[in-house]
Amino acid sequence: MNPRNVYLVLKKELQSYFQSFIAYAVIAVFLAVTGYLFYNLVATFSVLSFQAEANPMLARQHNLLNINETVVRPLIGNLSVIMLLMMPLLTMKLLADEKKSGTMELLLSYPVRDAEVVVGKYLACLAVFTVMLVSTGVYPALLIWLGEPEVMPLVTAYLGLFLLGAAFISLGLFASSVTENQVVAASMAIGILFFFWLMSYSIVFAPPAIGQIIAYVAINEHLESLAKGVIDTEDIIYYLNFIVLFLFLTLRALESNRWRG
Repeated sequence: MNPRNVYLVLKKELQSYFQSFIAYAVIAVFLAVTGYLFYNLVATFSVLSFQAEANPMLARQHNLLNINETVVRPLIGNLSVIMLLMMPLLTMKLLADEKKSGTMELLLSYPVRDAEVVVGKYLACLAVFTVMLVSTGVYPALLIWLGEPEVMPLVTAYLGLFLLGAAFISLGLFASSVTENQVVAASMAIGILFFFWLMSYSIVFAPPAIGQIIAYVAINEHLESLAKGVIDTEDIIYYLNFIVLFLFLTLRALESNRWRG
């Protein structure tokens, strides 16, 4: 793999994102929604704090003054769900638009490998997502400034969100590689991601052995321990395997298109 070719594809895709204002629109909507949810969590915590002052016994029983439990963990959950809905909007055009406009054949006719195209486009989308995620850093910064949350769970939770977003992008890229319709690509990505997400709700109904398998496959289960401040290599390996798997499937889809084309 030639790093220069990867860089050229990355640069071209980043220009496409920002020249078409897709990146600006997605980032703006993402920050507006998550900002509103963050405000609600902080407002709720403030109300609970006043209640705790009036009834200290109730505060101790329900852990009302634990900012990590009342604000941080719900915030991470909200961010992950909004990411699930928003990331397919970033990935839907990556390959589907190239196929629809007929530029895919031109791109693949250049002295550039399929893997370089896939990696370049993946890194471009990952760069936009990183900007989105870093922009939400104002939320934990405000919590640290105004309250006293545990910092380590915040750090590990954002690591988990980054890995989760990277996994979402790899699946979205795969969905974009199997169709030339961007709406179909986004719908397919959201549907498959929801499948991996909702699997966790089936754990309680499955036998213990099957439940362990479902717990491992469910994509959101691996965010839980990271949100608690625990770095488990199993969770990190899961996300890395997920990314590699769907990048591999994307390559196979491109090769299939080349043979049929």
